[in-house]
Amino acid sequence: MATAVELVPYDRRWPEDFERIRNKLQRLLAPYVMAIEHIGSTSIPGIVAKPLIDIDIILRSSADVPPATQILLRENYEARGNRYDDDVWAFMRRDGRPPERIYLCPPDNRTHERRLIFRDYLRTHPAEAAAYTALKVELAELHRHDGDHYTAEKRRFVDAIIEKALNVKDAERLSARSSIDRREMHLAIDDFRFRSVTAVGIFLMPLAALVLPADFG
Repeated sequence: MATAVELVPYDRRWPEDFERIRNKLQRLLAPYVMAIEHIGSTSIPGIVAKPLIDIDIILRSSADVPPATQILLRENYEARGNRYDDDVWAFMRRDGRPPERIYLCPPDNRTHERRLIFRDYLRTHPAEAAAYTALKVELAELHRHDGDHYTAEKRRFVDAIIEKALNVKDAERLSARSSIDRREMHLAIDDFRFRSVTAVGIFLMPLAALVLPADFG
């Protein structure tokens, strides 16, 4: 079912809202939780966003989904199902201030990892964050009453940012590896020079003793 698209300017209280909700969820789900992450546009300073806090809860095991689900249902969260076909289970709490959208994620989940990559890249690249804001505003005008199409048409931008972020990480790893290789090469050369000089010195010492015995007396 299509939903309306409502975007609001960035609210500086959102990080505080997340911390308050995170503390609550940590208490409720303590036996099952490995990490709780603020995701989505409300986690990126300066971005326009739907006025709800998106949160990924990374569980210790896929087996923790059923008991965690029961706890969330008792706390008035509405089950939204496996929306990404990636073992990510969504829940809504509409009576929160602000509303909350929670995702239960098994460990090493690809959807969760991609969300963090996207979030962290936009947090440190203001130009791309501004471009994302402009795109969201444009799409919200086009799909004011169709949240599914709004989300789908953001996908190309999101995928491009994730690919760019991964390329940057790969380049940084290669650069770091190259620096390590250069250091190791210089150390090997220095070691070779030291060993060569030492070997030559050991070889010449008896010869020098024959010529200048007093110098080694």
